[in-house]
Amino acid sequence: MSVWHGDLHKRKPTGGKRRPYRGKRKYEMGSLPIETKLGEDKVKISRRKGGNIKIRLVSAKWVNVSDPETGETKRVEILRVMENPANVDYDRRGVITKGCLLETPLGIVKVTSRPGQDGVLNAVLIEKKA
Repeated sequence: MSVWHGDLHKRKPTGGKRRPYRGKRKYEMGSLPIETKLGEDKVKISRRKGGNIKIRLVSAKWVNVSDPETGETKRVEILRVMENPANVDYDRRGVITKGCLLETPLGIVKVTSRPGQDGVLNAVLIEKKA
């Protein structure tokens, strides 16, 4: 069964039950989250509402790192996923999401983009390697 974003199952503001007057609709359908992992670059393209497309990053090996001191941006390889404060399970499994800390040859970086939504992996350098 797919993800459904309808609100017919919710209660009324008064607290009373709201009985569904119709079934589910295609335009209320959602999708499961893409959990970006470390590996060869792999992208999934899905059609969205209005004929738009959404590019989702399934796995990534490279990250665009921006250095706030110099203003330079470089494409560097990801060595490992250090920490993911978003979810303990993501932290354990090494899933890359926004706010995740990655280790690169430049140092420790923090992910600023949403790879499962944007299809790109951008990060800011927070700790340089000595």
